[in-house]
Amino acid sequence: MTTPFALDLVAVLIFALTGALSASRAQLDIVGFLFLACLTAMGGGTARDLLLDRNPVFWLDTPAYVGVACAAALVVFFTAHLLESRARGLLWLDAAALAIATSAGVAIAADVDRSPVVLVIMGVLTGTLGGLLRDVVTREVPLVLRAGELYVAAAFAGALAGVASMQVTPDPILPALIGAGTTFALRAGSLAFGWRLPVYRARPPRS
Repeated sequence: MTTPFALDLVAVLIFALTGALSASRAQLDIVGFLFLACLTAMGGGTARDLLLDRNPVFWLDTPAYVGVACAAALVVFFTAHLLESRARGLLWLDAAALAIATSAGVAIAADVDRSPVVLVIMGVLTGTLGGLLRDVVTREVPLVLRAGELYVAAAFAGALAGVASMQVTPDPILPALIGAGTTFALRAGSLAFGWRLPVYRARPPRS
């Protein structure tokens, strides 16, 4: 099992869980659970593969990804009621998925010999798009747009750290760990300790 494949598989699993948790909060039926889990799990990777001209797209080439996402949706459908706080669980699962998917995007773009700039962009895109689609469909304020929260910034820093690590080691695993660890640490700090970016505040013009 290659590093990009393993990262993509884990990211699909965890993002599917977050999609299904969102479906539970929106009180959707089983079809809604399956749809939202698959959309969240594979949205970012699909956009990445289309932009990188990877043919076929990852889940068309390996339908097991769809099976993993559907299995995650079914598990949540029957067990979500056991969670004390589905909103809190969703945020932390999303943080883990963001970290892993960002590293997956970097690793896959590196696998097709793209430039460092493209690697960073693909990392951010893979990490953030699935969650954005999930939040838009369930009519939640997207996490990527919540004022000041470290979300896209966390993915950007993680992708940058992963790409920088690739310049000093040929080992594909270490950059993936560094990138995912950086992303998760920043996102977790935002959730647990309130780390924020400065937010623009309008001021009246001086007379």
